[in-house]
Amino acid sequence: MASDQKKTRRLGAYLAFVDESGFLLIPTVRRTWAPRGKTPLLRHSYRRDRISAIPALTVSPCRGRTGLYVRFHRKNITGVEVVKFLRHLQRHLRRPIVLLWDGGLIHQRRLVKDYLASSRSRFHVYRFPAYAPELNPDEYVWTQSKRYLANATPQDLDELNKALRMAIRKLGSSQ
Repeated sequence: MASDQKKTRRLGAYLAFVDESGFLLIPTVRRTWAPRGKTPLLRHSYRRDRISAIPALTVSPCRGRTGLYVRFHRKNITGVEVVKFLRHLQRHLRRPIVLLWDGGLIHQRRLVKDYLASSRSRFHVYRFPAYAPELNPDEYVWTQSKRYLANATPQDLDELNKALRMAIRKLGSSQ
């Protein structure tokens, strides 16, 4: 592993932390302030419609700046969406990419493996240990975005998508 780290540093490779997440129309309930005796009520339609997201939190090799690349989907993410996202990432990052992600089944699909094998010169893939989400900084991106959306009651997927994009924009503009 140490020789791989030296190699990627010498190549000037980007670090890309990748993870998937889902956001439901059902609100995330968090503690909030309210006048004494006036418990806030969240009224929503109990619909399980969702928006799935796949992001990459990147660190540039030269200046150590972070970047946030996100794609939203109105369905569950499959290997096809992962490959499309990796292509998107390659278009934006011109140097080699050290890809760090969990051992999810979606990353082990034949389509994804074939794509990574064909792009071997650009991607160097490493897996996080099982049951160690605290090692992936992308998890903190989702924690912050879900905190931003806490106690919100979007009426439909368009409203949820708009709120998500605003939350990601705020997160993306801060280092």
